[in-house]
Amino acid sequence: MKKTLSKLDKPLLLIMLIFFVFGLIMIFSASSIVSVVGYNQQPYAFFIKQALFLTVGLLAFFIIVFIPTETYRPLSKFLILIAIASLVGLFVYGEITNNAKSWYHIGGFTLQPSEFAKTILIMYLGSYYGKHRKELNNQWVLLKPMFVAFIIFALVFLQPDLGTGIIIALICISIFFALPMDKAFKRKISLIFLIIGLAGLVTYSFWGKDLLTSRQLKRFEYKEPCKRYTDSTGYQVCNGYIAINSGGLFGVGLGNSTQKYLYLPEAHTDFIFPIVIEELGVITGIIVILAYIFILYRILRIARRSNNLGNSIMAYGVCTYLFAHIAINLIGILGLGPMTGVPLPFLSYGGSFALNLMIAFGIAQRVEVENNMHKRPGRKKA
Repeated sequence: MKKTLSKLDKPLLLIMLIFFVFGLIMIFSASSIVSVVGYNQQPYAFFIKQALFLTVGLLAFFIIVFIPTETYRPLSKFLILIAIASLVGLFVYGEITNNAKSWYHIGGFTLQPSEFAKTILIMYLGSYYGKHRKELNNQWVLLKPMFVAFIIFALVFLQPDLGTGIIIALICISIFFALPMDKAFKRKISLIFLIIGLAGLVTYSFWGKDLLTSRQLKRFEYKEPCKRYTDSTGYQVCNGYIAINSGGLFGVGLGNSTQKYLYLPEAHTDFIFPIVIEELGVITGIIVILAYIFILYRILRIARRSNNLGNSIMAYGVCTYLFAHIAINLIGILGLGPMTGVPLPFLSYGGSFALNLMIAFGIAQRVEVENNMHKRPGRKKA
């Protein structure tokens, strides 16, 4: 056990644990008011639920670290079927929350299958392409798992969950371009993807369906949100601006946010970053962003260090998964793009996301363990 743990990326593990604690503190601060006023619960209700999911996630993280990636191949085939079945089941048994049928309500908790589908897809693609690394110039071999990925994307998009659909698409695109294959062949396959995508859009439109719902279309009205303060397209982002402006360099103090008093409706979920800045200041906000960059750098380094294609692909997938969540969330909060309901890693409340996040970190760290077990001669440790 000690031998395996000694091979982890320790800087990455340390920053993960720091975010683990910091995120719980901020979720308690941001959710305490809405928990009492909005949900008639104790002020620490969301904190306890998040702590429970993160604790289970931490246990899953350490279990995954000890499981060799070679076992992912048969496991991922089974899990991808479970993911597809659970996404299909949502159309019958799922409950609508925030205008999307994306959750199963089980007791006092909710589970979002599409969150776990992201990591399952990363495992599946990494295992598949790792096994077929010598056949990547075969169109069928290359495209077969992408058809599976498209099924998952379509099921998520139809919920409708635009943000998660975008992240799944970005994961698949990044993995495709990370594959070592002939450039001319890669251009050919890219053209095939483009044609299939356009054909899908035309077919969907021909059936008389709108590609985006009216609610999703409104999200593209993101410029100058404070001019639409009384409208749903500007109210939340503008209050986020107010929180950021109120914080200044050093913040108003932990727990002293005024915007979390229901001015910012999703203060503990998608819009927790403005609360971080309001309470702890712009400097803390910059430190958080730098910490995210450091995490992405360490995972990208793990991917590049691997001499196993499947492992490298999985680490690249985890890196893309994290980057997409960070970028899409911050772009929406800052009014640089539409809000898509994408949570911010470690800081946003969300049980399924928190648990899946820890699983993703476990996969990346397992790849690093195997990197250190099979070091190439002459390779220096950074």
